[in-house]
Formats: sequence, structure tokens, C-alpha cells
Amino acid sequence: MVDVLFGDVSPGGHLPVTIPRSTGQLPDYYNHKPSARRQGYIFDDSSPLYPFGYGLSYTTFRIDGVRLESASIARTDSVRVFANVTNTGARRGDEVVQLYIRQDFTIPTRPVKELKDFARVSLEPGETRTIELILTPAKLGHYDGVGRFVVDPGPFTVMVGSSSRDEDLSSVQLEVR
Repeated sequence: MVDVLFGDVSPGGHLPVTIPRSTGQLPDYYNHKPSARRQGYIFDDSSPLYPFGYGLSYTTFRIDGVRLESASIARTDSVRVFANVTNTGARRGDEVVQLYIRQDFTIPTRPVKELKDFARVSLEPGETRTIELILTPAKLGHYDGVGRFVVDPGPFTVMVGSSSRDEDLSSVQLEVR
């Protein structure tokens, strides 16, 4: 802990929970259903103080170039998701790249974001590395109204970034047929 405080080691951990701005936002979680979020008062900021997956470091990172191995897959197939991670700061550091999905047209409704994979990468200043994350049928599916595990066909939004906050994510479309 002392090494982190004095800057000898760069922290690389990310939050496993959402930290709300006030108790009026409780419960506050990233994977809510589309209709489960209420806006606060007219001048109230309803964003969390720290979103799920948020982390600090003594350096900065850029995650871009998000792409899919294939834009369309069968329900029984897996797909690889690629992203470029660049250390844009002046110090060596670790970043945790997070992959979320959303499927809007399902019954029952699915959350607006679901964390499905992540990868930790250590980079020197100026270094860029391409990371690979995998979406399998087990990660794309859910339990239907009668308790069966299913992978519904349709469009999925695949989001990759440094936290669950929309501004920290880049997205691509995946069609499951």
C-alpha cells in the first residue's frame, strides 16, 4: 500500500460495485433493466459517483479499434472480439479491458449492460497491444421464463472499454442468427 501511495507501483484494480452519489440513488448497479432506472430531480445528476469497473492508475490508457472476428454468428458459435489498448501516459501500468453486451429485443427483458469478459494488460509508456476477448454461447445466453437456458437470435451490442460508464465504451454490432 505504501508503494502505491508513494507512486512506486501504479494501481490497476477496478471496482466490483457501483458507488452512488447519494443514498437517493440506491440501489445503484450497472446491469439494471431498461425500465428500472429512474431519473432524479430535474437538476439532480443521476450518474454514479464511480461506475462499476472504474479504476485509477498513475498513467492513462486509450482503448480503440474494437472489432469482431465475424459480424454474424450462429447461436451455437463463439466470436472473438479484438481491441487495441495503448498506454498514453509516461509510466508503465496495467489496464483491465472490460467487455459488455446488450440484447434489446428479448423476452424477458435483458439488462442494459452485462459484463461477459475482461482482460488485464500491462503496458510500457507508448506501447500498444491488441487484446482478444471471447463471446461464447454461454455468455450470450440467458434463462427464459420457464427456466430454460437459451441464446436468442437477433442483434447484440458489444461494448469494450475501461468501465461500465457509456463514455468509457466503444461498441460494435453482432448479429446472432
